[in-house]
Amino acid sequence: MGGPTDDIVARTDTVRAEGFSDAVLAIVITLLVLDLRVPEVEPGQLLSGLLDQWPSYAAYVASYLYIAVVWLNHKATFSRIRQADRGLHWMNLLVLFSTALLPFPTAVFSRALQEHDVADQRVATALYALVGALLCASWLAFFHYLARHRDLLVDGVDERFFPGERLRALIGVLLYAVGGLLGVLVTPLAGLVIFIVLPPFYGVTSAGLYSSRLVPAGRSRGGAGS
Repeated sequence: MGGPTDDIVARTDTVRAEGFSDAVLAIVITLLVLDLRVPEVEPGQLLSGLLDQWPSYAAYVASYLYIAVVWLNHKATFSRIRQADRGLHWMNLLVLFSTALLPFPTAVFSRALQEHDVADQRVATALYALVGALLCASWLAFFHYLARHRDLLVDGVDERFFPGERLRALIGVLLYAVGGLLGVLVTPLAGLVIFIVLPPFYGVTSAGLYSSRLVPAGRSRGGAGS
């Protein structure tokens, strides 16, 4: 069984974790475009076929923006981290795991909207909301871990950082749940609106829900760059 000394020895800088995360997010965001296909239509019907695929475009935009702000949040968070231990690596892998799921509900959701079956659309909306809530919950666990291991952070991290970030994650869990319920009980389009609006909220607040000055770019991160 490992003890505290083993945990200290196992700590590393965050260069490899950030590089691996960037690679995973790049692959996931690329997979989204695979659901955009050339419509199979008769000659002269290409415009109509392209317009009929609007659900695919909407779902793509929602998921692309979501993964984009995951990257922004990830970058902003790791700018505050000096070292990573085993636990933080596992929390990071949990975030990546839930993010990597997004192409699947995106494809299911866009397909269901195009096929105009209300029952399937409701199921697809619930599935997308479930994965979105799971991703927000993974961030909640990530920030909870950092709050309990402040020795992994650079000096000068604002005390409001963790309450603000956990609140942002909790808001996401609740709103994705609301989007899923509206999609099932009212109309799937209501869920789609929430799915599209949430990523810009996270993008605007990616540096936090408050105005704070980060550690200067030249600060030490155990060998990591700024």
